[in-house]
Formats: sequence, structure tokens, C-alpha cells
Amino acid sequence: MSGEAVRTALFEDHVAFGANIVDFHGFELPIWYSSITEEHIACRTGAGLFDVSHMGFFRFSGSGLLPWLESLATQKVTAISNGRCAYTNFLDTNGHIIDDMIFAVTDDAEIELTGFNEWTETSEPVILGVPNASMVDVMWDHFHEYLPSDGSVKMENLSASTSILALQGPNAPAILADILGQDNVIGRFRGQAIRENDLGITGWIQGTGYTGESGAEIFIPNDQASVLWQAIINCDPSHGLVPVGLGARDTLRLEKGYLLSGQDFLWPKLGSAEGDLPSDFLARNTWETNVPFGLNLEHDFMGKSAVLLSKENNSSRWWGIKYIAKGPLPRPGKAVARYCQDVDASNCQVIGYVTSGGPSPSLGRVGIGMAYLEDVSEGDKVLVVASPRKLVEAVVISPPFV
Repeated sequence: MSGEAVRTALFEDHVAFGANIVDFHGFELPIWYSSITEEHIACRTGAGLFDVSHMGFFRFSGSGLLPWLESLATQKVTAISNGRCAYTNFLDTNGHIIDDMIFAVTDDAEIELTGFNEWTETSEPVILGVPNASMVDVMWDHFHEYLPSDGSVKMENLSASTSILALQGPNAPAILADILGQDNVIGRFRGQAIRENDLGITGWIQGTGYTGESGAEIFIPNDQASVLWQAIINCDPSHGLVPVGLGARDTLRLEKGYLLSGQDFLWPKLGSAEGDLPSDFLARNTWETNVPFGLNLEHDFMGKSAVLLSKENNSSRWWGIKYIAKGPLPRPGKAVARYCQDVDASNCQVIGYVTSGGPSPSLGRVGIGMAYLEDVSEGDKVLVVASPRKLVEAVVISPPFV
């Protein structure tokens, strides 16, 4: 995105709440309201409300939809039942991840209830997808490049007209019941049109999020955003809800081991990794990301041969690392070495690099991170090369950290 930064429909609400606003991928969004740590802990123990309207929102429909999307996705789309959500990667012909996406499988009846734009009943499958903020245009072009020429798949971009609120935390279901009614308390990785409620809110709600906590992402027309935001913010104080900015959103996803597009993987056509990472280090396929969901090898999809080759060759994979000694935090770009006794980092074999890292608020600010590492197993000791002569002991884990 170029030019002047975009303000979401909730910009004035953020300013009124004292948010510290930053430019994030061309959007003016809160980085924090009180502090990253306070907002993080509140989301883990009570509830947090996020404005994630910078994310995209696509609607796919048509008689050929399911097999078409399955041919592009690492997830077996035809195996996802109506009313369910799932995670997938989309790869190029070389197997490199272009972007990841949560999608929901639904039908005419639910779309009719959402009230989003005009909808003509088709009696055909419908999928709603959420591409990452900086990848909306890229994924729009990618999908269109492979759209069937017979018109059996239709694609619509609802991003600009849609606000997305994420309500996350152990008390999120109770808040949803209070504000939107029990019929809108949605199960994990399920989705539905928003049912009738006292606020007159319409749209789509799904039991997904980027924190690992209970909760939902709520997709509504822009002109309803402030009404819903204010209603949730002013919920019963006993729920412990606070507004949460991008800073805590990052630490929350880090603790759960969730990939961040552009930081933990980067499509080579968009450039190379910045900072200290080797060139094209972030050009990865789904096998290398080591995510325990979203990859189904029982169907054909674009880039599958490269994924299988990585599996056969035991390529480096994405792991969590947790400090077991004190030292500078495991920041992105820092090398990770195989454990050795030498204090000189140059004498220890480098086996990978950190892609995401920082202090874990839930674990007393202990250093945690994620890295692509060669030939390691869970429980192995490694050394984070924090500086040329400072190596910090860490242990390899399979996320989540908390």
C-alpha cells in the first residue's frame, strides 16, 4: 500500500481511548493503549479487544469452488465441513509460501443472513477467507491468475467495506453472550452469520484468533464498528476486558508459536529478508514451517513436489527456543548454534537463525523465539549468538510456550 496511511472505522475510538498510533503496513493502528505487558496479561487472564480491520476479507463462490481452491491450498478444502474454519498455506510453483489464510466454509443461507452487500442465492458453496494485511493485493492477483475461465468460481473483495474486531481471552465467551446474545457464542474454528441481537449488529462471526485464547473474530460493516466496539469496551468490568494494540498481539502470537507473514516466511518475489538473515532465508514451504495443521498430503496442490522433497531431504524446520540462561533476548536475525562448550561463537556450528523472538510476558519475561534449525529435536540444547562473544543457552521446544 502506498500514499497516505489508511484509518480504520475505529480510528477515532482508538484516539479517544489514548492509543499510541503507528503506521502498520499503510494503516494507522494502535501499538498499545496502556502497555504491551498489561494488555498481554489481561488477554491471557480476562479478555482483550483488537481492531484487526487491516486484515483482508475475500468471498469465494461458485460450482467449481471447492476443487479449485483445494488445488491451490495445502489444506484439503473438500474435507472441511460446512460451518467450519481451517488454516492453509498457498504456495507458488516452487513450493514457496506466498501467504497463509484462515478460511470458513459456509452456504447461501448463512451468507443471506450476514447482510453483506447484495447476495443472489446460488445453491453453490461459499468460502470466506482472511488474507494478511500486506498481502491482500498479492493474493487477489494470485487467485485471479488461476481462476477458471468458465466462470465456475467467483471472487469478491469485501476488505474495504468490512471492519474486523477480535475478542480474545478466557472471558470472551461470557462477553459475547452479554453483548450479542448466547446464539452468537461461537465454538472454536466454527463460523456463522451473526444472529439477531439487541444492537442490530449484522455480519459474520467465527471462533478464530491470533492469541491462542478462546474468542471470536467479528466481521461487520464499517458503519457498525464503533457501536460494537463501544458496547464491548463498556461491558461488565468484572470480565477484565481491555483494548489491545499490535504490540501485545505480537507477543501473544509469539507465545503460541503462530507464524507471522513477512517475518517468519516471505515470498521471494516480494524481496529478501531484512537485517542479519541470509538472503532468501525466509523463502519457505509448509513442511519447513513445522506447523501441526494446515498441511494435508493426500491431495494434489500447487508446490506439493517441493514440499515432499523437503520432507525427504530432512530440511531445516521451524522450532521454538526458550532461554534457560540469562542474556540478551533472541531477536530476529540472531544466529543459533549447536550446543558447544567454547565461549567463542565462531567455533560453534551455526544451525539456523531466529525469525521471531522477544520476552514472554506470561513467563516472567524469559526469552523465547522461533527459528529455522537444522537437524534438531525437541529438548536439545542450543546457543543463541546474541553477540560475537555472548552465547545464551536455550532449549528447543515444540510451541506453544504457554
